[in-house]
Amino acid sequence: MTTLTVWKFTTPDGAELAEEKLLALQKQDLVTVVDAAVVAWPEDRKKPRTKELNNLTGVGALSGTFWGMLFGLIFFIPLIGAAIGAAAGALAGSLSDVGIDDDFIDEVRREVTPGTSALFLMSTGAVVDRVHEAFSGTQAQLIRTNLSKDEEAKLREVFAD
Repeated sequence: MTTLTVWKFTTPDGAELAEEKLLALQKQDLVTVVDAAVVAWPEDRKKPRTKELNNLTGVGALSGTFWGMLFGLIFFIPLIGAAIGAAAGALAGSLSDVGIDDDFIDEVRREVTPGTSALFLMSTGAVVDRVHEAFSGTQAQLIRTNLSKDEEAKLREVFAD
């Protein structure tokens, strides 16, 4: 099963450092990164920088269009105005079928603010204890996932330090 998770970091470069660790873990077959993107928001910027992982060519990898639409809904649409907002509402409705609903968008928008960063990760087959070990000390905070409540609770428990 592919899981979409969003991890928040307390620094603007935290998500990029996590991305490097994830790719190293993938080389060790400890996790399969299906697709990922990073949002970095320096304290002095009005809006965040976004970057998708370009070196992922797996079957499940999403297009840049998906990430662009998602990040537009989360970070940029509120700044554009009502005319585009109506079209964004229709788009958000179609994303809710895959677990990206208004609550998802609002929660990420609330959590990822200037001075922070986030890693949006689609993955499968994680060896959780080894991944946890690699992320020890990074202060990664799971802010959103499409796992069941029980699976999410277990994940939060494993990563709580």
